[in-house]
Amino acid sequence: MALQRRPMRPPRVVEEPYRINGRILARSVRVVGENVEQGVYDIQQALDLAKSQALDLVEISPNAVPPVCRIVDYSKFKYEQKKKQKEIKAKAQKVVIKEIRFGPNTDDHDFEFKLKHAINFLKEGSKVKAYVQFVGRSIVFKERGVELLQRFAKGLEDIGRVEAEPKLEGKRMSMFLAPKVVQVKK
Repeated sequence: MALQRRPMRPPRVVEEPYRINGRILARSVRVVGENVEQGVYDIQQALDLAKSQALDLVEISPNAVPPVCRIVDYSKFKYEQKKKQKEIKAKAQKVVIKEIRFGPNTDDHDFEFKLKHAINFLKEGSKVKAYVQFVGRSIVFKERGVELLQRFAKGLEDIGRVEAEPKLEGKRMSMFLAPKVVQVKK
């Protein structure tokens, strides 16, 4: 019995985000960079300028008329771009959502306990998803769920604001709260 082999996949080609050197399609380009007189050049002149400095011609802004190209070491340029992207990603705020679960018959002590947790979450800067889980036939007490979530929002109105009103999805009624933005006085 002969083994049947899977057909080989073609090697994965990594697509470059920028066109460089011979891949630039425009006839004339605006050249910028260090040690270069900035201006509009014929593509062949620009390539010769880059080659004379042992650097690459990189198309930075392809939608401009004419396209903007920079004479730079491409590997160094790519490294700098990756570094900038990492910095932007690190500075971006990460949204944390904490969940608090209730039943339709949650008593006052449990409610207060969960309210204190929600206050701490909002002070940390996290968003809070409060939901009432209806089990079995308790779904007939939808009003209790709405009342419970509104009471919860009222208890948090000093430090949080309602982002999404109570909404029933299946057997779960949920609402979202976000921390209030505090204005810093100068």
